[in-house]
Amino acid sequence: MSSTSTPDPYHDSDAGSNSSFSASETTNNPKTSGDGVGLSNAHDQLGRKRRYALDLVNRLQNTGIQTDIDLPQIAVIGNQSAGKSSLIEAISGTTLPRASGTCTRCPTECRLTNVAAPARWNCVVSIRTITDSTGQHLGQARNEPFGEVIYNKAEVEDRIRRAQRAILNPHIPRSQILMGDEEINDGRTLTFSSNYVSLQISGPDVADLSFCDLPGLIRSTKEGSTNDIALVEGLVESYIKKPSCIILLTVSCETDPQNQGALQLAREYDPEGLRTVGVLTKPDRISAGDEEDWPNSSELKSGVTWQEARDKENQFFTATAAWRDLDPIYQRYLRTRNLVERLSGILSDLISKRLPEIREELHQLMHNTRKDLAQLPKEPSQDPMSDISAMIYSFSSRLSRVLEGTPEAEALLQCIRPAQNAFKREIRKTAPNFRPYEKKYASQRNMAHFKFLNNEEDELEWDQDSEDNTESGAPVYIDDVNRRIQDARTRELPSRYPYVVEESFIQQITKQWSAPSQRLCELVYRTTLDHVLRLVKDHFSEFGQGLLERQTRLIIMEHMKDRFEATKDRIEWLLDLEHRPFTMNTHYFLDYGARHLIATTCAQAWEQP
Repeated sequence: MSSTSTPDPYHDSDAGSNSSFSASETTNNPKTSGDGVGLSNAHDQLGRKRRYALDLVNRLQNTGIQTDIDLPQIAVIGNQSAGKSSLIEAISGTTLPRASGTCTRCPTECRLTNVAAPARWNCVVSIRTITDSTGQHLGQARNEPFGEVIYNKAEVEDRIRRAQRAILNPHIPRSQILMGDEEINDGRTLTFSSNYVSLQISGPDVADLSFCDLPGLIRSTKEGSTNDIALVEGLVESYIKKPSCIILLTVSCETDPQNQGALQLAREYDPEGLRTVGVLTKPDRISAGDEEDWPNSSELKSGVTWQEARDKENQFFTATAAWRDLDPIYQRYLRTRNLVERLSGILSDLISKRLPEIREELHQLMHNTRKDLAQLPKEPSQDPMSDISAMIYSFSSRLSRVLEGTPEAEALLQCIRPAQNAFKREIRKTAPNFRPYEKKYASQRNMAHFKFLNNEEDELEWDQDSEDNTESGAPVYIDDVNRRIQDARTRELPSRYPYVVEESFIQQITKQWSAPSQRLCELVYRTTLDHVLRLVKDHFSEFGQGLLERQTRLIIMEHMKDRFEATKDRIEWLLDLEHRPFTMNTHYFLDYGARHLIATTCAQAWEQP
């Protein structure tokens, strides 16, 4: 792996370097040896803070939190056959599955961790599932180990191939794919998937770095169906559109970079190139005569160890024209070692910058999660009869307190009180509009206000200036009363008036009480029912998936409807009693009568000339 300037106009940037690197394919199909296969060169440059930042993000990724939070990561993108596999192999030190045509059909996450000797090199392969078999997001990533820990590097390629096969065939048990020998040809294999293989590699000769290898972009329908082209492009976009994603753009020297779709996508989602690192691959496969634009080509080397591949890489860029003649300032963009160091620095710097934001996002996410958990119903009961009895007791106690009265502003009695006051005013307005003088004097005389009624009227929030305070009905004058007495007279003694006259005046008043009484009853019934049904929901909704609440609601509604009808009948019965001119409050009746007589007499005497 080596670095060089690129014909792409992107410039170097500290925020997320878009400098270009170039790679040779001398790492294709290398032999496995006992030599160190990873790159620990960058380890000395990584301080404790950098290592802590990388480890922290790795631990967060293990939880699957990246489905909810934009975690810093490196996404490797490129066209199909652009040399991505060679790039990943050079960085990770592991051999990836290779086949004709498109071979990477699901993302592959590589998390590299350097551990001091005498720790043993090992690789853990897992499958991270974020969508179901239909492609619908699960909402929470699931991590499942795929096989035992690998200590032999030669076993990694086969394990990765089987893991990809398991992801593309979710209908087949993974254990069967892990242990089976035959290929799957049942016609139900997916072409691509957003679920991915996770490699956790650690060892003394491994760099501290994490990245995700995405499927190569398909350039034409000859290489895949129209649906596959859109599916892969959408998968790549889902990664690189995130602001915390560093785009590791793989550009092949075999093809004009302006014609490579990965470059166009990178420019679309990172137009200023602040988080793009361009990597030039296959510089040794350029045709003769193209030296003006690209270095001279060389034959693909195979059958070499990883260490030999690195040595040949150094020799290639040291001895080959164009690369060896680069200005020293650009030499730091050559070779795999420099690329790893650069990527490690960029990633750790981005993580350090994002950590405060990630902390706040995690706190907010946990807060929202706790709220959601608090709204979940309790776990199924092991003793439902006891639980139901406890709920009924709690409901009854709460209902008793509500009916007795609670100080809350929206409590039952507080909601009913305005209607009660309105009912009092309506009844008070039915008082007879008597005038203690003949009708012919109506224009000359006014009805005196009786002060002894002030206390009663103040209790009803009486407004002396309000027009609504006038008694209902037409005024009844003395001559009207006398005429009714004369019309009703039968065989009474002198100075006596018929009883039926009193009764008729009382019935004329009390028959007006029915409508406001029924309105008050209806309002109290509706208000009480609403309060009680809210209590039913609070106490029974979490049991039996709402079945207990529905049954309780039916019982409560039927019972209250029955009591409502009985109450209306009782009100009519009471109103019928009021039609009779009878009272048990003899003292108040006589006292009010005497006060009215005295007040009326005084008013008349005061008005005499």
